[in-house]
Amino acid sequence: MMSSTRRTFLKTALGLGAGALASRSLLSAATPASAGAPWFDISLAQWSLNRAFRGGTLDAMDFARIARRDFGISAIEYVNQFYMETYTDSVATELRRRADGEGVRSVLIMCDREGRLGDPDATVRAKTVSNHHRWVHAAKTLGCHAIRVNAASVGTFEEQQKLAADGLHALAQYADPHGINVIVENHGGLSSNGAWLAGVMKLAAHPRVGTLPDFGNFRISPTEEYDRYKGTEELMPFAKGVSAKALEFDEAGNEKNIDFRRLLAIVKAAGYRGHIGIEYEGRTLPEFEGIRATKALLEKVRAA
Repeated sequence: MMSSTRRTFLKTALGLGAGALASRSLLSAATPASAGAPWFDISLAQWSLNRAFRGGTLDAMDFARIARRDFGISAIEYVNQFYMETYTDSVATELRRRADGEGVRSVLIMCDREGRLGDPDATVRAKTVSNHHRWVHAAKTLGCHAIRVNAASVGTFEEQQKLAADGLHALAQYADPHGINVIVENHGGLSSNGAWLAGVMKLAAHPRVGTLPDFGNFRISPTEEYDRYKGTEELMPFAKGVSAKALEFDEAGNEKNIDFRRLLAIVKAAGYRGHIGIEYEGRTLPEFEGIRATKALLEKVRAA
């Protein structure tokens, strides 16, 4: 059960949404580009190399070096799964040392396998919030601006919104003094419904809470998929990051099923000026080649 204070908060949150949205911009990673600079910077999501890291071909501790030396990318997005089994504070310190040595900026940490922030059991929900605390501290050590979390829950459409908002608000309250944002990706289930997740943002009503629109993750269930362009438009007002998912390319170097030009036009029109992360998940190209193809596509559209 939620506390009476929190229930009252959620009842009034929609009315506060406009004010929260205005203050949110003050804490966004999307900052105006300087004159003559590209309107967005490219970062590399560690999940793009998940098979190599999980298979032991690459060492996750070398992520910054790989991004810089193999791809010419100077900003990275970590995935907690590659560190969580043996994680200590010294791991984050060492990752920061290596990133600094390569001149690479740490942008965010994608957090999974820590429970449901919208769990209907208040005790379990609170435990999930506390499970994320170590990643807030890791993000601060690394110099990241955010942790990416999931808004998983169960129940009706509205029940899940309220529960997810409650967990996100609690985590944001913890992260705020550390200067860390809490951002949610459309990542399956109702979180892949743009209208649902936008509603969660309004209910959470905290300037540290935002979204990480992913170009590819709009499948709600095996039989239901949300319109990716509509969903991106709905999530961009809250965006503190953007994930450029790519799976397969045609002979001209375009993503076969995801219109990067249309999506990037939506992102730009929303006023976003932060990092856009490469997240290659395809199988037709090896991971290294897929990352390079995604980078080339982003650069081509950005230049146009």
